[in-house]
Amino acid sequence: MPAQLSHQAAGQTANPMPAQVGIGLRAQHHVDVLNGAPRIAWFEAHTENYFADGGAHVRALSAIRERYPLSLHGVGLSLGSTDPIDLAHLKLVRRALERFEPKLVSEHLSWSSVEGRFANDLLPLPYTEEAVRTVSEHVAQAQDFFGRQILIENVSSYLEFSCSRMREWEFLAAVAADSGCGILLDLNNIYVAACNHGFDPLHYLRGIDPKRVKELHLAGHSRVHLGGRELLIDTHGAPVCAAVWDLYRAALGLFGACPTLIEWDTDIPALEVLLTEADKARAIAAQSLTARGNTAQLITGSGGDIAA
Repeated sequence: MPAQLSHQAAGQTANPMPAQVGIGLRAQHHVDVLNGAPRIAWFEAHTENYFADGGAHVRALSAIRERYPLSLHGVGLSLGSTDPIDLAHLKLVRRALERFEPKLVSEHLSWSSVEGRFANDLLPLPYTEEAVRTVSEHVAQAQDFFGRQILIENVSSYLEFSCSRMREWEFLAAVAADSGCGILLDLNNIYVAACNHGFDPLHYLRGIDPKRVKELHLAGHSRVHLGGRELLIDTHGAPVCAAVWDLYRAALGLFGACPTLIEWDTDIPALEVLLTEADKARAIAAQSLTARGNTAQLITGSGGDIAA
């Protein structure tokens, strides 16, 4: 079973990320971060952006890593593909993990390649037992190769497969249980899928084992009209909307204090805009966790001198 194969790797969770608010790190903000030491708890970077042997971006991330905890978030492993995992890509990811020593490592519950052909997107999967086995085996292989647990993130979707035999949250929970991985819940993606497919996002949250949830993502989306209906598009290019903030409150009530990321991938604004969103997340977390009784775990701001 995949869980047995990756049991040792999945259990290695030393130096966990603090249950505080971070922001996604983009190259446009490298200089501002290094020169300004913003009060943020941690940063998350896209793994594939730092595969190079050296250069300005690699040097900048190394310097930021000396000041802040770091998470690496991948987009290229195509864990849901029926193809074998690309060994060369695994090696590049492992080199990045060894170089930057992130607290958390994550990838997506999706596929993006088949038979040597690649799509520049994170494509949804059919939710079947066969797909659970395929993804779980790939996750276990990656965890064993890296020697550590990885987190798997839910993606947004705009269609559903007629062959699916379970709901998305059941599929995600099954992969986590089978492979021993953790879960990164993107609350914006849940909301987008819930609106597009007509399910209650709270049912999704309640279907996830709280012990598996290691990170939360918050982001924005856009709305388009197609064929006489409104469709939500996961752009990650806007402020977090009120409904997703409400979902964040519900997630904190279910899962407690958890590392939380403000993610902004398109139409990237000034760093201060992201920091303002992070301030809002901290305020909501403080209020929600106080009500829940987790006063010892309150998400607070942190300076740039956090021990790495």
